[in-house]
Amino acid sequence: MAVKSAKATASKKPKKRAKSKIKKKLVIVESPSKAKTIEKYLGRSYKVVASIGHIRDLPKSRMGVDIDNNYQPDYISIRGKGDVIKELRKDAKNAKEVYLASDPDREGEAIAWHVSNILKLDENGKNRVTFNEITKDAVKEAFKEPRNIDMDLVDAQQARRILDRLVGYSISPILWKKVKKGLSAGRVQSVALSLIIERENQIRAFEPQEYWTIESEFKKNRTKFAASFYGINGKKQDLADNDAVQKILGQLDRKGDFLITKVVKKQRKRSPQPPFTTSTMQQDANRKLNFRTRKTMMAAQHLYEGINIGKGGAVGLITYMRTDSTRISSIAKHEASKFIHEKYGAKYAATKPIKGKLPEGAQDAHEAIRPTSVYRTPAEMKQYLNNDQYKLYNLIWSRFMASQMTPEIQDTMAVTISQSDVDFRANGSQTKFAGFTKIYNNGDQKDNILPDLNEGDKVKLAKTDPSQHFTQPPARYSEANLIKALEENGVGRPSTYAPTLDTIQRRYYVKLVSRRFEPTELGEIVNTIIHEQFPDIVNVKFTAQVEGELDSIETGSQDWVKVVDSFYRPFSKEVEHAEEEVEKIEMKDELAGSNCEICGAPMVIKMGRYGKFFACSRFPDCRNTKAIVKEIGVTCPKCHQGNVVERKSKRNRVFYGCSCFPECDFVSWDKPIGRDCPKDGHFLVEKKVKGGKQVLCPNGDYEEALQK
Repeated sequence: MAVKSAKATASKKPKKRAKSKIKKKLVIVESPSKAKTIEKYLGRSYKVVASIGHIRDLPKSRMGVDIDNNYQPDYISIRGKGDVIKELRKDAKNAKEVYLASDPDREGEAIAWHVSNILKLDENGKNRVTFNEITKDAVKEAFKEPRNIDMDLVDAQQARRILDRLVGYSISPILWKKVKKGLSAGRVQSVALSLIIERENQIRAFEPQEYWTIESEFKKNRTKFAASFYGINGKKQDLADNDAVQKILGQLDRKGDFLITKVVKKQRKRSPQPPFTTSTMQQDANRKLNFRTRKTMMAAQHLYEGINIGKGGAVGLITYMRTDSTRISSIAKHEASKFIHEKYGAKYAATKPIKGKLPEGAQDAHEAIRPTSVYRTPAEMKQYLNNDQYKLYNLIWSRFMASQMTPEIQDTMAVTISQSDVDFRANGSQTKFAGFTKIYNNGDQKDNILPDLNEGDKVKLAKTDPSQHFTQPPARYSEANLIKALEENGVGRPSTYAPTLDTIQRRYYVKLVSRRFEPTELGEIVNTIIHEQFPDIVNVKFTAQVEGELDSIETGSQDWVKVVDSFYRPFSKEVEHAEEEVEKIEMKDELAGSNCEICGAPMVIKMGRYGKFFACSRFPDCRNTKAIVKEIGVTCPKCHQGNVVERKSKRNRVFYGCSCFPECDFVSWDKPIGRDCPKDGHFLVEKKVKGGKQVLCPNGDYEEALQK
């Protein structure tokens, strides 16, 4: 028998059996960055993918709500999400189990429900997983107790979405017909616009009143201290004019002794504020960091979803950032107390940390915004964060730690100085115990130490400084103040503030001037129409009542169809009335006072998406346009030919450039003032700083006194 060759034998070797493909458990979240963080915690038996937000919504081209059929929504797949849906279906088909782990709020619950519908998952299946923080322990614990999708939460979100659609798609077409195309109206944005215009009307109607003060300086031995005129014979008295001031000064013997008639010494406690809710975080970030609301929420989203911190990998640094609760878990309180004891000592740790008062309508569904671990200090995390993330994390960490600390204690002293029945008052304070200010100080509390003064002591008057003043109108709303006003009135919810403020600016109903909202002509026209035709929409109390009813759907105490119907029936009659009653408003173009360089026709001022601009009156036959620039009265320091003009960047930030651009490329973020630095000849600029304006040299070698 022939012997088989080695080659033939080798070819007959048994093949290795292919490994059977083990099906993984599929987890669906909203964002890719969140998916990466969670997948690291769950291990190889899980696959985590992202829906990238909502995958279904109402159609943009039509109402999409069947009013005659209990307001049933007609949801369609969002344009551009076809490939995402296809991949989700493929992954779900090959998965052992499917879990829906979108954010723990109404919006997240609705996303989970839409995904469940598209994937045709079991309605009674326990596949919904939620966690308040993206840390290893929190995520693993959440997967031990999956639950059903909460249809009350879904209905609460659905009712808001449908109600906003009914309002927006009913009023907006009227504005298009009667004013101009591209306008919009909504429940919350209409109230926000109304508040801004109401404040503007108060400013216009304001009549300043004159009043005077007498600031004085006294001295005991060689120590001087400040005091202010208070009144006569212990009774407070206002000074209406200069005659009143001269009468008071005429009663005084300036070279004579003044007597300390009363000294009141007390201790004052200042308690820390509770940890951040969404709205208080937005307000503080606006005031202290100069962050716009949208910027704050973007930075917070990144901190929540996970930051790569080196060897530890990605971890969520803060708890869920959409909340109206100030509640803190016992574990977080214990960890904070331990950190304070170790770092600062027992006397700084509060035995009963501050409890914030929930605003009316607050759901208390989640904890306050806090760091997931206080041991990840801002200083240690700074190397892993960009500048915006670090600033916000530092603010959140400091505010939370302060809320777990003892109050600040101050020694205060109120002194009355008298002569000839004329009373002056001096108030002093000195920090006795720093308490929470060791970590978190608003910067508005400074020591004002008075000399040792006792009743019966005699002091001398060093100088008096009478000053004329006029009462000031109420200030325009900043983003922080407007959010606070909306929250106090129960209008909108934390997640709605950022898109609301963004919308009224994109529609050019308002503009930000020096970080304050000013209404535009267009905004006032729209507000007038809504006030006259849809008074309930801009009625703060009515809107707050609707918000309360929408919140009650979440708790299962109200049916969403009934809530929507009770609003829409009277509203639809107002819509019919408005379509007939509102007269068309002609937005006439204003002549610019110059002619078109191309065709010679008069140029006019038109209103665009980003404000006013010059355009040819023969449009569309001639499409010549020019930006409207504001000259500041300074010759360009680079070419010495053009004038410096105020321009705006793509992000709407003011900067200064040369009118001869592009021939001259001079540009400056700070305003040139037309003078040169006496040290190096560089042009000087005016820079806005805390407390006023500072004239300085950009090279840093020269600066002038602060202009308040």
